[in-house]
Amino acid sequence: MPQTKRPRRAAAPAVGNFHVLQYPFGFNLSCSKPWLLGSVVAALTAHAVPFAGASPGKSGPTITGVFTDYRSQSPGVVHRITASDLPEPFATPSVDNGPRVVPRPPRAWPQAPSGFKVQLYAEKLAAPRLIRTAPNGDVFVVESSVGNLRVLRGSDDKGRAETTALFASGLNRPFGVAFYPVNGPPGWLYVANTNSVVRFPYQSGDLKARGPAEVVVPALPGGGQLRGGGHWTRDLAFSLDGKKMFVSVGSRSNNDDSDQNPDEFHRADILEFNPDGSGMRVFASGIRNAVGIAIQPGSGALWASVNERDELGDNLVPDYITHVADGGFYGWPWFYIGGHPDPRHAGKHPERAAHVLVPDVLLQPHNASLQLTFYDGGQFPAAYRGDIFAAQHGSWNKAIRTGYEVIRVPLGGQGKAQGEYEDFLTGFVTPTGNVWGRPVGVAVAKDGALLVSDDAFNGVWRVSYQGDAPRSRR
Repeated sequence: MPQTKRPRRAAAPAVGNFHVLQYPFGFNLSCSKPWLLGSVVAALTAHAVPFAGASPGKSGPTITGVFTDYRSQSPGVVHRITASDLPEPFATPSVDNGPRVVPRPPRAWPQAPSGFKVQLYAEKLAAPRLIRTAPNGDVFVVESSVGNLRVLRGSDDKGRAETTALFASGLNRPFGVAFYPVNGPPGWLYVANTNSVVRFPYQSGDLKARGPAEVVVPALPGGGQLRGGGHWTRDLAFSLDGKKMFVSVGSRSNNDDSDQNPDEFHRADILEFNPDGSGMRVFASGIRNAVGIAIQPGSGALWASVNERDELGDNLVPDYITHVADGGFYGWPWFYIGGHPDPRHAGKHPERAAHVLVPDVLLQPHNASLQLTFYDGGQFPAAYRGDIFAAQHGSWNKAIRTGYEVIRVPLGGQGKAQGEYEDFLTGFVTPTGNVWGRPVGVAVAKDGALLVSDDAFNGVWRVSYQGDAPRSRR
């Protein structure tokens, strides 16, 4: 079959005069002076409302349709994208518009819905990534780039962690963390390195590993940052009965034909193991990069937060959050969002087109949806109980930035998504388009607050509920 010619990437619009230093793991650091946080640009959209606090006469371009960007983000704004909304491939040029990370402007702070308070829980961490709450309430924070696993404990009257300790070091780009057994006091702490799964002997309250790491899965397909060799994060989750361990493994490439690239073997999959590492099988496939996975309380369903492919234009392909069907096929690399064919693999595997599952909730393309968690705390209003929170790390392949926020996926008290999500924690992008914060991890603290790790600001935010919350805005 003739190959589709890949269009040349277009340069992203310049914003200011910056000298940008490249750092590992997909973020940049600018050495420009901090930007003052001015009036927020107002934006209108079919699924969004103007920013609170926008100044008269300061409106920017009007954003129309379901595909939006940071200019229309505001806590409580509801978004809904369907498969029928998708444009044709290459409707816009593919751009390379990575974030320009700047120091937090003096007046900048994450914005949550009315009734919620945002505090800084921890700072001066080393690019914190996934966070997980232990059964006793300790908060484990993964510092992937330096191979560390830290523990944060307690909260003072300002919302700050009272204790910080180094639990383990010398890990190989760790990401996923899970406690085992699922029911009863934990005896092990599992950690997913980029190329293996290990576990440490653990008892509730341990601030330091009480023994060396034991290898559980000796060989996962490994890889570094995508532009340098593959999606590297591996998340972990145990089934409710504790009999199975799920491990997510992202693709090696953006969209290589996995039939012809042996490096894609057992990648773009969610793998299933027994807790001792035996019995490996592919639980679900065609999932380009399920950075975050989690088990839904009650139903026991496995859910995933997925980064879809790039270089098809600004509004393709939507990232997504979905429950994951056993044996399900989600399209990568030949199809996306149902039977939409990727033109770079035109004509391949027509027999599979009708079997591609459509995810539950489509997100803005290029959002970079990372860790997700189910809200099982008792602090937020009852309407939040059981809903999903997910960190959106932010785009590089869109002309105007999108992501850089935490979203909420309402499950309506029935445990099922209706295709909508809403902005929950925003404000990490300046009005000029520079970035000072990038959410990565989300976890529910023992007191019911929501914790959010930020690998640009190098801290963890704490979102607590203080009063009446408004209804979602459409």
